Amino acid sequence: MNQQLPFSTDIQIAICGSAGDGTIATGDILKRAMARAGYNVIAFDLYPPEIRGFGKCIARTRITSEQVYALKPRSDVLISLNDAYAIPHVHEVDDFGAVIYDDTPIAAVQEGEHISGHLAPAHLPYAIPFREISERTTSGAKSRNMVAVGYLAGLYGIPREVFHDIIQSKFKTKPAALTESILTAFDAGFVEGVATFHLGFNVPSEAPQSDEKDDVIMMSGNDAVVRGCLDAGIKTFFGYPITPATSIMEKLAVEMPRQGNSMVQTEDEISAIAAAIGAGFTGTRSATATSGPGLALMTEMMGLATIAEVPVVVFVSQRGGPSTGMPTKTEQSDLNLAVYGATGDGQRIVLAPTNVEGCYWCAGKAFEMAERYQCPVIVLLDLYLSNRYEAVVLSRINPFDQDCNTGVPKHQTDKPYRRFEITDDWLSPRAIPGEKGLQHVITGLEHNEFGRPNDQADVHAQMSHKRHQKLHAALTHPDITICKRFGDTGQVQIGLLGWGSSFGEILEALFKAQGEGITCAAMKVVMLSPFPTSEVIAFMDDCDAVLVPELNYQGQFANLVGAMVGRSVHRFTRVIGTPLHVDDILVEVRRLCDDPTAPPTPVNPATTQEKLT
Repeated sequence: MNQQLPFSTDIQIAICGSAGDGTIATGDILKRAMARAGYNVIAFDLYPPEIRGFGKCIARTRITSEQVYALKPRSDVLISLNDAYAIPHVHEVDDFGAVIYDDTPIAAVQEGEHISGHLAPAHLPYAIPFREISERTTSGAKSRNMVAVGYLAGLYGIPREVFHDIIQSKFKTKPAALTESILTAFDAGFVEGVATFHLGFNVPSEAPQSDEKDDVIMMSGNDAVVRGCLDAGIKTFFGYPITPATSIMEKLAVEMPRQGNSMVQTEDEISAIAAAIGAGFTGTRSATATSGPGLALMTEMMGLATIAEVPVVVFVSQRGGPSTGMPTKTEQSDLNLAVYGATGDGQRIVLAPTNVEGCYWCAGKAFEMAERYQCPVIVLLDLYLSNRYEAVVLSRINPFDQDCNTGVPKHQTDKPYRRFEITDDWLSPRAIPGEKGLQHVITGLEHNEFGRPNDQADVHAQMSHKRHQKLHAALTHPDITICKRFGDTGQVQIGLLGWGSSFGEILEALFKAQGEGITCAAMKVVMLSPFPTSEVIAFMDDCDAVLVPELNYQGQFANLVGAMVGRSVHRFTRVIGTPLHVDDILVEVRRLCDDPTAPPTPVNPATTQEKLT
């Protein structure tokens, strides 16, 4: 991890423009450059579902010298590439924060349409002719976004060299003349920035150093899933494109053939899960990836994998719903579908990582668990986590077991093979089709130990018990965090219980509450099914009041907790399409600290709409 330094850097930069302005590409260069420089980086982009050329894009990047867990509610710098889209976000710039904008529009603007007229007295305005500089240095306006990020680097003393490295790497497959033009535009902006007198902060040129034994990699949650799949030894992947999970398939399509493995795009989600289960039946580590609408289509086949006890891994990146909903907005509203969405008593393992590094670990461990416990494993992300970038520290030693199958002992191969034999640990010996003398039957019907269809009451009861009991061992699976407590120890005033991508905001709220003298603890629950009931009960015993913040309307995790532990909790639910706001969670913590019996704060539709726009 990064070492503690005598200085502290904590800067958040927001770049706002229209699709086609290069907003997301500019943010990508910025975050990768700062990660290359050695800083901790958290970044998250918002973009429209419309085709190129329409809609607002925002690239937010938080750059820190110490570990943080979420984006800040307010930014220190706003770069406007499109004033119409940036003006609504001026109020999100902190006092004495900078607003960088083009002071020479291509045409006259109406009163109130230029961003300069919307700055607060405490804002620091920096006006620069992005377009003019781009046209003067590159004979075109397309590189004005590079002029802007170059100006930012020069203004605040961010080393130019790391940007050059990232730009050259990003455009290495493009014509050399294009890369040279982009570097020229960046350097022109950099020179302007260096020559500008400014108030405020500088980014120290000396960056934190990382442990040489580890790799510090800038990656998104979906990138981390791909890396976890590859390190776990995935052999086949079947997928169908769906936002925000598509990039998992796209990246595996590049990487898997290099290792001699296969990625197949199927005609729909049902075909994808069916093929993945078929591959799992043959002993091949296989997976698919989808979002809520796709998981709904996969429900029937997931039941087949459950009753047939076939390993398969399903990555689900949630988005706003129901139905097609909001494809490019984040939400945590598929928990019910992931945990309960099955015909009959079709329990499966469900993991929900809380950060990008957790995506890597959950992806790799999902293959171990699916194979070991012979069942489907769902890894539940969401758009925020899938698209969020962090500087992640990964060991250079592959941490995942490449074979977790419970095979048939050699001394038993001369006996009639019972594929679904009842054993002491409820895990049956699993033969791979084609092994000599171990022929067996598997269907979607209830069956006896040999796999032959049998619907007798005692058989069904026994097999149902087996399929559930074997999963309890997953709660002690090695080298994965099932749940973890943070903050104050012992009895506390407020306990924060969270899951998934929102836990970063929960941690930031916890630290702020502690700074105000509130005794506070937080617990993240990574394994949603089977549920770590005893650990959660022990945590709740230490809390005067428990608050559950989450991004869905019903309070799905709060409902799950209540069902598993038999206790009520305070809910804080929002469906704003963006990550939870740290300060909003803090307000609830203060309120409960004053009155632990207070009713939950209702959703305010006006506030929700204001934060979504």
